[in-house]
Amino acid sequence: MAGKFELWVDKGGDWRFNLKATNGQVIATSQGYSSKASALNGIQSVKNNAPNAEVVEIEK
Repeated sequence: MAGKFELWVDKGGDWRFNLKATNGQVIATSQGYSSKASALNGIQSVKNNAPNAEVVEIEK
């Protein structure tokens, strides 16, 4: 089974999602979205862009 996206409404009324690995660990958390449609677009963006995402090391 692949990982999964969990979609919910937070206490402030914004839509959010987590991407969870098959072991249940959260590996990505979204920003808040004002609508469910926007959150679903965010999920689709992760699906489309993550497979080829560059890894960049930064210093903090």
